[in-house]
Amino acid sequence: MRITDARVIVTSPGRNFVTLKIVTDEGVTGVGDATLNGRELAVASYLTDHVIPLLIGRDPARIEDTWQYLYKGAYWRRGPVTMSAIAAVDTALWDIKGKVAGLPVYQLLGGRSREGVTVYGHANGENVDDVLTEVARYRDLGYRAVRVQTAVPGLEGTYGVSKDKLFYEPADAALPGETAWSTERYLGFTPSVFARVREEFGPELRLLHDVHHRLTPIEAGRLGLALEPYALTWMEDPVPAELQEGFRLIRAHTRTPIAVGEVFNSVWDCHTLITEQLIDYIRATVVHAGGITHLRRIFDLAALYHVRSGSHGATDLSPVCMAAALHLDVSIPNFGLQEYMRHTPETDAVFPHGYHFEDGYLHPSEEPGLGVDIDEELAAAYPYKPAYLPVSRLMDGTVHSW
Repeated sequence: MRITDARVIVTSPGRNFVTLKIVTDEGVTGVGDATLNGRELAVASYLTDHVIPLLIGRDPARIEDTWQYLYKGAYWRRGPVTMSAIAAVDTALWDIKGKVAGLPVYQLLGGRSREGVTVYGHANGENVDDVLTEVARYRDLGYRAVRVQTAVPGLEGTYGVSKDKLFYEPADAALPGETAWSTERYLGFTPSVFARVREEFGPELRLLHDVHHRLTPIEAGRLGLALEPYALTWMEDPVPAELQEGFRLIRAHTRTPIAVGEVFNSVWDCHTLITEQLIDYIRATVVHAGGITHLRRIFDLAALYHVRSGSHGATDLSPVCMAAALHLDVSIPNFGLQEYMRHTPETDAVFPHGYHFEDGYLHPSEEPGLGVDIDEELAAAYPYKPAYLPVSRLMDGTVHSW
């Protein structure tokens, strides 16, 4: 069997997605997600101009060899554009291998380690009462874990708080919007939110919170300490993670578990964090961390150091990526949680898939391969639209970190 064709499909059924479809001479096809939020066309070009010509004629069964070829052969390694492109190829090849074998991909990864994948939803609101309503809604839908985000009083607009609760998409402007941020107001307000949520819902519901990289290490330590009475499952992205050593300071000041990694592209981005046990959950994704092949390496390293998976699963990952993530989630021994932001009906129609939600768990498809595809004719009805995440500034106008 040989690869005879590969094409990049860019579509925007409510938000932008980039998908790679690989075709073989025996008619077997595979799909991979290549979406990089806000930089989608860079990956599309990388694939079309630099990767696809290298794939034609290759044996699709040689997944590891192809991964090494694309990673080492480029000379300029890593980075979100390169690793998202490699991820798309890798994921599509796993899809093909599963179809040829007549097995769902998780069976090729060693079979089930659990019956279902525990997921969490996003409960957010303009005030605490709104948040309590949203937490109750997710609980009633069967979720066993909920991320809690609230607008900060005195700030006009807070990232992570949306009007459309189930289908939140923060990348919604042709040019980046700008929001104001006050660390002092945030630190003073957030613990009171979790006090109310715990009082209302008791100790059983797993609660999470995303800081969105907005603090310094000592500020993160202070927040984690203040949140300890409310027993969070994790405090996510407390600081920008380029300086891995900074997490040593956070660890020294709080016992609140830490999750990080949705912007990571390789095992080197989290090597110190994992081997020094500075985090509890690694949130790297299939699409941004080099595909199933490389993300499994990250999870295998994490397992040696008692770090669990907690993969990013926002709407900037297409159903192709979600399907791939579920096959990994259900098979690895150190699974923790999977983020699950529901896609719109338009997106689900463009990407028909076999995974499903039931009683707080997502279940991967039992179809051979990933169990997901792209309707290319329908995808063509949704042309690309520039869309960017907002930029945050401190009250004095300084551009602030994510």
